[in-house]
Amino acid sequence: MEHHEQNNPTVSPAAERLRHILGEDDSAPTPTIFTEMDTLQHEGGELEWKESARWVKFEEKVEEGGERWSKPHVSTLTLHSLFELRTCLQTGSILLDLEGYSLPQIVGESRADGLVSPDLREKISFVLLRKHRHQTKKPMHRSLADIGKSSNAATSKCTYHAQSRSMNDISDTPSTDQLKNKFMKKIPRDAEASNVLIGEVDFLDKPFVSFVRLAQATTLGGLTEVPVPTRFLFILLGPHGKSKSYNEIGRAIATLMVDDLFSDVAYKARDRDDLIAGVDEFLDEVIVLPPGEWDPKIRIEPPKKVPSAEMRHMNGSAGGAAGGEDEALPAQHEIGEELKFTGRFAGGLWLDFKRKIPWYCSDIYDGFHIQSISAVLFIYLGCITNAITFGGLLGDATDNYQGVMESFLGTALAGTVFCLFGGQPLIILSSTGPILIFEKLLYEFSKSNSIDYMELRLWIGLHSGLQCLLLVLSDASYIIKYMTRFTEEGFSSLISFIFISDAIKKMVGNMLTYQGESTFREKTKYFNLTDLDWSQLSKKECAKYAGTLVGNSCKYVPDLALMSFILFFGTYSMTVSLKKFKFSRYFPTKVRQKLISDFAIFMSIMSFVGLDMLIGLDTPKLIVPTEFKPTRPDRGWLVMPFGKNPWWWYLASAVPALLVTILIFMDQQISAVIVNRKENKLKKGCGYHLDLFWVGVLMAACSFLGLPWYVAATVISIAHIDSLKMESESSAPGEQPQFLGVREQRLTGILVFVMTGLSIFLAPVLQYIPMPVLYGVFLYMGVASLSGIQFWERIKLYLMPAKHQPDFSFLRHVPLRRVHLFTLVQIICLAVLWILKSTFLAIVFPVMILGLMVVRKLLDLMFSQHDLAWLDDILPDKDKKKKEDEKKSRKERRAAEPESDEEVRELTHTHTHTHTHTDVVQYSIIVAS
Repeated sequence: MEHHEQNNPTVSPAAERLRHILGEDDSAPTPTIFTEMDTLQHEGGELEWKESARWVKFEEKVEEGGERWSKPHVSTLTLHSLFELRTCLQTGSILLDLEGYSLPQIVGESRADGLVSPDLREKISFVLLRKHRHQTKKPMHRSLADIGKSSNAATSKCTYHAQSRSMNDISDTPSTDQLKNKFMKKIPRDAEASNVLIGEVDFLDKPFVSFVRLAQATTLGGLTEVPVPTRFLFILLGPHGKSKSYNEIGRAIATLMVDDLFSDVAYKARDRDDLIAGVDEFLDEVIVLPPGEWDPKIRIEPPKKVPSAEMRHMNGSAGGAAGGEDEALPAQHEIGEELKFTGRFAGGLWLDFKRKIPWYCSDIYDGFHIQSISAVLFIYLGCITNAITFGGLLGDATDNYQGVMESFLGTALAGTVFCLFGGQPLIILSSTGPILIFEKLLYEFSKSNSIDYMELRLWIGLHSGLQCLLLVLSDASYIIKYMTRFTEEGFSSLISFIFISDAIKKMVGNMLTYQGESTFREKTKYFNLTDLDWSQLSKKECAKYAGTLVGNSCKYVPDLALMSFILFFGTYSMTVSLKKFKFSRYFPTKVRQKLISDFAIFMSIMSFVGLDMLIGLDTPKLIVPTEFKPTRPDRGWLVMPFGKNPWWWYLASAVPALLVTILIFMDQQISAVIVNRKENKLKKGCGYHLDLFWVGVLMAACSFLGLPWYVAATVISIAHIDSLKMESESSAPGEQPQFLGVREQRLTGILVFVMTGLSIFLAPVLQYIPMPVLYGVFLYMGVASLSGIQFWERIKLYLMPAKHQPDFSFLRHVPLRRVHLFTLVQIICLAVLWILKSTFLAIVFPVMILGLMVVRKLLDLMFSQHDLAWLDDILPDKDKKKKEDEKKSRKERRAAEPESDEEVRELTHTHTHTHTHTDVVQYSIIVAS
């Protein structure tokens, strides 16, 4: 395969040379490079080096006023400066693996290569050994015109001896200012420095250029603003009149030094040609912006994601980035080996046990970390908010057969058991929208047919628990890999619209119930002609004297409908605003995200509960028992299985139980797939079969106790993972912290659910929560679930002219009419599900959701696999066939490879000789275009 790539005419000679350089050494990765550029300045009759810019990943420059750093931005270089840099490296001094432990020694070696006359060496040494003043020391007032200014009288005032007064400023140990510099937090450990020195002097007729790589990184005292050992030095001194050109060359080499690919070359280069090959490869990937179509003064914000050096190395070819339009197919939805069909009785469950048992102890002690405290507090508030919300809505839907008390107790029981013994303890169990909808439909069915709801629900739970166990024993969870984005989006969109619809219906019904007089109207028609002026008495005094209230105005009732709407819409609006606050520019990131955005729902509930208490109107409140007893007084903590319904219902309940099982299976496993996705970098494995086993067992237990059913809650589970994410301790300015993985453990989940169970003693406080506030949270949950769904984004495309549509990747590769057709199919499926949900067939809607998988299979007949890869996920069978085709094509290519190593060596030798000429012609074409 390697021979074939060398024979590929699209691969440049520079890329081939780099593959030899970088492929020879498989040692540890090269350190991160911090680059500082200093320019020679004349201040008060003395020469000194002043810091003008710095790079860790992106460029930061000292602003014109000299008192602050600019925001990190992408370096924009002129193509001419890159060519000049290439020329500098071709003609200048290149010293690789130089032995040097102090700046004077290094300077002495760098000028001793015979490129300059002896009389100029002392002058160059004098200039290079001037003191360095960094941005942290004092404000620097300068402009671009000042860069490189030096004193013409420098020669007369100085004797050019290396042992001048400024030499005392150069120490081999870091200064106090360096050690106190907070910028060190942005630089990774084991980083090394690259110093770029640019200046104009009056004693040179042509530029002096030197590139130095030290054999060992050495701390050179105050040369760098932070105490980082220096590995590279680039020196450019030249005659007056070209300060801007020198400055651009310095920015060019500084930008190359922080480039992942070139920095590898700089560390491993063996000679001058290797360095020039690195510059050539950089030029091959450069994108030229037409000067008439772009303002160079505009600073480009750092991108959220950039290609890695490994990817660039693999795909490196001449002009590889110039097109910029070719994109690889989106990464397919990969599911690990945990969902492979074993074909054995309980084979998947047994493998889950074997996979999780070795990690069980670490799942406990890995939780002893300071990060776990914030995760526990955050998820606890999310869980009790969910328990209050769904408990209140369940009580409303089931006539208080299940309420907030049952919700708290069930959440604590199910969550604690699952976190102790489940396959993926990062999953948070909770009541979910689909379960709430089924409970509502089941209660209405029981009520209309005079069936005891709790007894019927018990038998449905027992049958469903047994069916879940059968699914576990038969490895049925493997079919989840056939659920693509099409099915997931249809399922989540239906639930979102049901949430929104039910919240609005509840609020409208609430407003119709509490309509009342909202204004005071004078309708006094009765007069009491006695000595007592009754009109001057208050209502309390009137009752004291046995008076009677007469007139419509006396029966004034506050407008509870308006107040309820204020609480409802205010809760929703405040939650949305606080969630979006993390994207604002106010307050530090941790305050915006960790304090305000993450606790948006809790803060909104508390705010509008406080408003309701302050106004003091009798709005409808959450019904919560003040004692530890069921919400409904005519039921106990244990549901009896016999005695209230006909015997045949005990068998017939297996049919609705099948619907519940489908619902539980899909909700649990889809959520588990999202939690266990590859992007989360989980290392301890997962257990789909083990998770479903415990969900089934807990479902049967909760049915006996009359508690709500629990399943994986996607939103809270994702929040749990987000709160436990581990990131690199330092990140370059403008660069996103590197995601390292998730702190996988069981302790946070156990503590959260134990605390939730203890929250049943908050019942006297919870009864102050108005129901409209919970309806507002319900509305937000429905709307928030739509965000980030590609289906919803494609629906909005119907209302946008083509020129105003967002730059979605699928719009680049799939014709718009095909996108609209795919969206239309999803809309029709969603409409059918909604109609079924609104009729007497509503109880069978889980089966209809499975029907989405059948529709997705039929879409293979309407759309090409290319279109489906961008709009959805390719089904596993299709993906397997595609991989087999790729494997076959690779075999055919391998047959066309050169048969001998001599051919390859001869080809490489020929390319090396024609290297410079080919690249120069290529660059001319780039400039001309």
